[in-house]
Amino acid sequence: VIEGRARTVEAAVHELGDYLIGQDPSRINDLWQVMYRAGFYRGGPILMSAIAGIDQALWDIKGKVLNSPVWQLMGGLVRDKIKAYSWVGGDRPANVIDGIKILREIGFDTFKLNGCEELGLIDNSRAVDAAVNTVAQIREAFGNQIEFGLDFHGRVSAPMAKVLIKELEPYRPLFIEEPVLAEQAEYYPKLAAQTHIPLAAGERMFSRFDFKRVLEAGGISILQPDLSHAGGITECYKIAGMAEAYDVTLAPHCPLGPIALAACLHIDFVSYNAVLQEQSMGIHYNKGAELLDFVKNKEDFSMVGGFFKP
Repeated sequence: VIEGRARTVEAAVHELGDYLIGQDPSRINDLWQVMYRAGFYRGGPILMSAIAGIDQALWDIKGKVLNSPVWQLMGGLVRDKIKAYSWVGGDRPANVIDGIKILREIGFDTFKLNGCEELGLIDNSRAVDAAVNTVAQIREAFGNQIEFGLDFHGRVSAPMAKVLIKELEPYRPLFIEEPVLAEQAEYYPKLAAQTHIPLAAGERMFSRFDFKRVLEAGGISILQPDLSHAGGITECYKIAGMAEAYDVTLAPHCPLGPIALAACLHIDFVSYNAVLQEQSMGIHYNKGAELLDFVKNKEDFSMVGGFFKP
């Protein structure tokens, strides 16, 4: 569901259920098209999140009926493992450094961090200096032993984004995510032309038609569709193919739990241009309970050397 809009998405699922109940669940493509196209209004975070949840359930049903993993049903493996990176909570450098140390002990060497404290706006030179200082402290603490991307959640004003990205270059972040909002995507080609740091975006784009515009415009090097918000496995596989045609890599967005992560991994294992998989298990949810308490095959989520395997 959309974070903060769970009941709204639930209502959309019930509305779609009026059509779905009694249909053949094996006709995933047909059902998807009807869910998307039958209404006068299409797209957006609510409808596409509802479709995403249903789509993942349909693929799960098909896999269980045929006793086959979803990646096998989608044509088979294109790789035997995918590099994982972990979100690190915390807004202060000391907290981030402590979080990285803990995650390194369980095998991670690649991370994603908040780009600014308390997710504040970066709209002046002082805010730029503060963000750069945070990154400098983290790089100083670990040197080149780790890689990290920086997520600004679209909170950088367009004029300051040029300044900020230039100041970050000496610290060699793996990528800069959402320096500006998705609705300001026209800035991505301009920003990309002024830096060698890859720019990443996609979590707030909800269909291949949203991604079509940014791919045509250029500027984004790493596409990050969220399988729980962008129409599920069916739609995100198409988005991955579109990105490949533009020589853009794929790193599915996944700040959620094991079911969402499993869906992402199936896309990673069949998409040629997939390079990284985010995971945030244990960070934001399931407090007070065992992390995988509702998962039957817990071993599927074990990592080996910082990689997930099929």
